[in-house]
Amino acid sequence: MINVFQDVKDIDHPIVLHIVTQKGKGYTIAEQNKEKFHWTMPFDLETGKLKAKDNGPTYVGTIANYLMEQIKVDPTVVAICAGTPGGFGFNSEWRKAAGKQYIDVGIAEEHAIAMSSGIAKNGGKPVFNVYSTFLQRTYDQLVQDLCVNNNSAVIINHQASVYGMNDVTHLGFFDIPMLTSIPNLVYLAPTNNEELLAMTEYAVHQHEHPVAIRVPVGEFISTGVADTTDYSLLNKSEVTRCGEGIALLGLGNFYHLANQVADELAKVGINATVVNPKFASGLDEELLKDLKVNHSVVFTLEDGVVEGGWGQRVASFYGPSAMRVKNYGIAKEFHDRYDAAELLQENGISVEQIVNDSKSMLC
Repeated sequence: MINVFQDVKDIDHPIVLHIVTQKGKGYTIAEQNKEKFHWTMPFDLETGKLKAKDNGPTYVGTIANYLMEQIKVDPTVVAICAGTPGGFGFNSEWRKAAGKQYIDVGIAEEHAIAMSSGIAKNGGKPVFNVYSTFLQRTYDQLVQDLCVNNNSAVIINHQASVYGMNDVTHLGFFDIPMLTSIPNLVYLAPTNNEELLAMTEYAVHQHEHPVAIRVPVGEFISTGVADTTDYSLLNKSEVTRCGEGIALLGLGNFYHLANQVADELAKVGINATVVNPKFASGLDEELLKDLKVNHSVVFTLEDGVVEGGWGQRVASFYGPSAMRVKNYGIAKEFHDRYDAAELLQENGISVEQIVNDSKSMLC
């Protein structure tokens, strides 16, 4: 390869070098299982087996199982992927079983979105699994091909979190400002497995809007109780803990953080209200108005960049009023190879820091 590069480096016309690589070259186990070793957690070098134990059910598994069930009974459901099927639970056997109802477009997220829009326009039910960091590649198609036409494609957005991928080329936490700036797109933020399943069910079988779902990241949380929310009633939040004085609005992953803060505040006699917004793309203005009756402080917590995010829209809503609002999220920067806990601490996001802020703002 070096010799070829030297031969062509001063050439006076365009030239294409087609370089054929071999995945896992020199490591037989990887050479024989290219898909598994596209990316992997720490493993035993001799056996190739992962060092971490199976921790049980996952949100990825919830989506994959649901889609396979739907594919079996509904010929209009189409699972779409852009070159990373294993990361979304679609192993080779499942892909074979899905047949024409599984489409891998390769590393071409742009085409995936445009095609999803076309499938939805013609009555199909496309579901595109994608890592959040790669949605930036297809912003034009999201706007022009999908949302301008208001076609009911579904985007399952994975690793959209400060707890997701953490190197500068694979950051997934810029999604909320990006996606919620686009008209017609409904962006849902589940907090547990039951909500994720209910939101996916709604998204796949409705025909009113393009819908994206922010898959939870981190500990698998299941309530054991089916979520019966009617998600066709857009932008309706759920008050899960009634209090007064201060309201904690925890979007998606950070709903659990809001509950932890409320638990600590209760120990010092502060009875906080906790809200699960569920919709990242809109505000429950009726609820926000109601909070003004017996609350003077609102905290918004979101697992992403704060600038241009969901919380700042809440702050804008309360702008003409006496309500005091503080938004929690991370700084709009290219954070690289960071420790999530340290990054959050630097941005004032920990139970202790938020509790202290609560006390000071209520004084």
